Amino acid sequence: MFAIIGLMLTGMLLGYLLRKRDLRKISQIITLLIWLLLFILGIEVGSNEQIIKGLHTIGMEAVILTLGGTLGSVTAAWALWKSLYRQKGGEV
Repeated sequence: MFAIIGLMLTGMLLGYLLRKRDLRKISQIITLLIWLLLFILGIEVGSNEQIIKGLHTIGMEAVILTLGGTLGSVTAAWALWKSLYRQKGGEV
């Protein structure tokens, strides 16, 4: 845990120190590294027998969490929109 926090803080410090340099290529490198990490994660998940056997349960939980999160976000955005629109004196 401390190693992760240390790496994040080190990255923040380097970003601060290098903020005036042209770092446009960094975004492409980060994208490539994320793809590589996702690929390695897929290999790890695919080789784990417990995850593969429980995939139907994990999948259903993921669908429920996704639908709940989306529904909650849409509801909160709608309520905020209604609240802001009423404050300006408009009709909903």
